[in-house]
Amino acid sequence: MQMNLGSLFVLALAGFGAVAAEEKKEWKGSKGYGHGKGKGSGSGKTPNNFIMVIPDGFGPASEAMARGWTHWSNNDTTTLPIDSMVIGQVRTRATDSYVTDSAASATAYSCGLKSYNGAIGVVPSFAPCGTVLEAAKAQGMHTGLIATSRITHATPASYVAHVYDRDLEANIALQEIGYAHPMGRVVDLLLGGGRCFFTPQTTEDSCREDDIDALALARDAGYQVFSDRETFDGELTLPYLGLFTQDHMSYEIDRNPSEEPSLAEMAIKGLDSLLAASQESGEPFFIMVEASRIDHAGHANDATGHLHDILAYNEAMAAMREWIDEHAEDAPTTLISTADHECGGLTIGTELDGPPEYWWAPEHFAQSTATAGVLAKKYAAANASDPSEIFAAYGIPAPTADERAQAVALQSDEKKFAVFLAKALSDRLGINWSTAGHTGVDVTLYGYGGNSAAMVGQHENTQIGEFVAKQLGLDLEDVTEKLAKNETWLETFVKPPTQEVGEKVRRRGLAMHHH
Repeated sequence: MQMNLGSLFVLALAGFGAVAAEEKKEWKGSKGYGHGKGKGSGSGKTPNNFIMVIPDGFGPASEAMARGWTHWSNNDTTTLPIDSMVIGQVRTRATDSYVTDSAASATAYSCGLKSYNGAIGVVPSFAPCGTVLEAAKAQGMHTGLIATSRITHATPASYVAHVYDRDLEANIALQEIGYAHPMGRVVDLLLGGGRCFFTPQTTEDSCREDDIDALALARDAGYQVFSDRETFDGELTLPYLGLFTQDHMSYEIDRNPSEEPSLAEMAIKGLDSLLAASQESGEPFFIMVEASRIDHAGHANDATGHLHDILAYNEAMAAMREWIDEHAEDAPTTLISTADHECGGLTIGTELDGPPEYWWAPEHFAQSTATAGVLAKKYAAANASDPSEIFAAYGIPAPTADERAQAVALQSDEKKFAVFLAKALSDRLGINWSTAGHTGVDVTLYGYGGNSAAMVGQHENTQIGEFVAKQLGLDLEDVTEKLAKNETWLETFVKPPTQEVGEKVRRRGLAMHHH
């Protein structure tokens, strides 16, 4: 969808202000939560803060793989930080498939409603649904989004944007900063990657197809905009927008700490910023934190990338748990964490000809120091064809003669070489991947602090959104009604240009999405 500054400015004048003004009314207590009214306490008491953590593509086998590696590394370590926080399971189907994508799943978590694969904050009719983040902001709370993917990617987008197709990230960027959102600016902090969707097409490496400078628009909206580690480490005041990379942030094992903060560092920075603002205003906060690249490594069947992003997620969960304990008195907070779906169809174990009959070998992770994609790029750019250094860096110090020959044959094809290299390590580990896409297995639910124990058990993914709304005393239906009033915005940003285009989006496969 092509857009220009002139049409956006007219659109902004056409109706955004009226809805935004309604949202600024003083909150006197919730009249309900979820998509019905009259269910809230109506007490006007300040509810707990809420942290929603989504380890994208993280399934039960992934947890077991990370635990096995941790135990092999240190025999005294038999559990992961998240193991003590397990409280249940989540069912993940979408309206159009038993295997969900991140967009439909995140919409269930944010709106408490099912939708089709590819839907960003809209239901199957393409109508927008109010999210917990928007409802929190409407009631005077502070809000944040953190991801290691592009910040415009499906999961963070589903908490603040509304559009029929998840791949319209240039559109999503404008909604995220409030420029093309009926409620104005609803997110107080955004941290992640994806700067390319915020820069005009004339800028090097831009992903936009227009001349809109979304970073300039964000500054005009009051955001402190930055992309460097030094600014991140300094004093930040809400609102702020930190985009550290053009595309997704690096996999954890490939990350340069001097340039990109870790997931744990971003999470704690965000929590401290929101707490400071919350203590000043007297209102609580809501934040969504996504460990995005667990999923991307699953799509790539890259065991090394998958493992280290899982460990980074555990580090972040441990840090947030400690933060909750430290602020138990001054900032009571509930944390819920669950994946949107499993990715890769990972299984752990292989059969042996003799005892002990079944085995997997986490020790092969010990010498793996980079993802297959990074090494494939390095090999393709190398002047020499000898793949020994590349194999060794991926934890394969003694490749077979056949493997070496295949490597040389694939040197110029980064994608095929990365797939080949990843499989070579998986074979040695004794793990298997059934797909390069998502699967329909149930995912584990974790909780800590506040009223998280109320979610013990097995739940539909929509119940996660309903629980958040209930805990914060939010009225999602009220936000949904207000969003539906702005017909100009609906036609320009939310709905497909034709029904045929909309149906095409709903029919396409998961492999069509840009991960």
